[in-house]
Amino acid sequence: MEFKKRSLGFRIVTEKCPHCGQGRIFEKRTRVFELPKMKEACDRCGYRYDREPGYFLGAMYISYGLAVFQGLLTFLICYFLFPTLPTLAVCFLILGVLVLFSVRNFRLSRVIYMYIFPN
Repeated sequence: MEFKKRSLGFRIVTEKCPHCGQGRIFEKRTRVFELPKMKEACDRCGYRYDREPGYFLGAMYISYGLAVFQGLLTFLICYFLFPTLPTLAVCFLILGVLVLFSVRNFRLSRVIYMYIFPN
């Protein structure tokens, strides 16, 4: 099996297995408003994603950090590009961005956590 070396960032963003870098971690969604579902193990190498109950509890902190970064970035864009925007509108924009990226943050935080703590 020939394994092409890809950058760590690319493997994280494309949600590939932390062990082999090829298998997908999440199953494809069949409906629009469906929550992400993780596979039990990698299709390519058999690496188990979920090891014990509560393993992904730490991924919650990564998700929080991603949400804070996105909220801060949205605020700075609104502050510098649209300085006359009312405060309430900025709050609703930040809330909208956080809701829009919540599923992506959930998936990405779990992938990052698996890459930080592989075993």
